[in-house]
Amino acid sequence: MTLLRMKDLRALSDEDLRRRIAEAENDLLRERGIAAMGGAPPSPGRMRALRTNVARSLTVLRERELTARRGPARA
Repeated sequence: MTLLRMKDLRALSDEDLRRRIAEAENDLLRERGIAAMGGAPPSPGRMRALRTNVARSLTVLRERELTARRGPARA
């Protein structure tokens, strides 16, 4: 799992962002389960990348929500 860039995330639709968040959270849950059972995860950095991707995706959704609520930009 690679880190997703904000530019790429902003290009996605809301549905695609929500789908990516759900997939990443599901993968993160699986990785945490492996770690909780005492096993070493195959890629330790993957958990951090998943958390970061979820956070970035949620940030983009929140920005869109605030922009829609605020209305058109003022010049």
